[in-house]
Amino acid sequence: MEILNNLLQELGISKVRLAKYLGVSRQMVYNYLELPNLNKWPKEKKISLFKLLDIEDGDNETLENLKVNTEYLLAVSDRLNKGLKDNVQGEFLDLKGLKKEEQQLVGDITYLIKDKLVENPEHEENYYALLYTYHLLQSLDNVPELKYLLAYISKATGFIKPNDFKFNEDKQFMFEGIIHSAFTLYNSGGASKNKVIESHKRFVQEIEARTEERLSRTQQLNTVRIQALRELGYSDINSDNAAEVFEKIAEIQSRRA
Repeated sequence: MEILNNLLQELGISKVRLAKYLGVSRQMVYNYLELPNLNKWPKEKKISLFKLLDIEDGDNETLENLKVNTEYLLAVSDRLNKGLKDNVQGEFLDLKGLKKEEQQLVGDITYLIKDKLVENPEHEENYYALLYTYHLLQSLDNVPELKYLLAYISKATGFIKPNDFKFNEDKQFMFEGIIHSAFTLYNSGGASKNKVIESHKRFVQEIEARTEERLSRTQQLNTVRIQALRELGYSDINSDNAAEVFEKIAEIQSRRA
């Protein structure tokens, strides 16, 4: 199966895309590729793979003699894309308006999310990891360091080159150096437990202080909103009075300044 693995890599077919094409989980693809030969694969999955590669037999000699040129690569890519489109039509989000590579990215992410949840539905860690990923995506525009962290992880796991910078290069360079030092210290076990406890205590205190400040601002805004409505004689904000209410809110805030 090493020959097949090398061929898939040469064709640029990821395990995720092959899993989507075959209609199985990503883990199942890894299981298939651990089998001694293609004859051990389920018959329908083996036939699907043969159709994708345009071969009649999957023995080592056939796979070794495949000539991967531009024409063959494009033909396989077309068959793969058509198979993916047929498999997921109507299953995922409306991707109109996105570029081809953007559609593929959304589809791959959606498939991985579903795969993670279906693969081990009773494992709560998968759910919470994905929930935190959702929170990360929500915060991406407000915390630029999150992009640097994602780039660092992609580099550390070998998906992109270590000197590939897509964001602010100076800031990303500094961030990656600091994060690498932190991970090195964490993995070596050389950090003082007492210092870590104190650091985590400060972390909790800062988060709680920010939360309290945010709640305080929200309460202040609600108080001003209620006062503005009362002074104007309204019970709530609607499309007809919104401009007037917001103007009154600004006036009240200026009076308190």
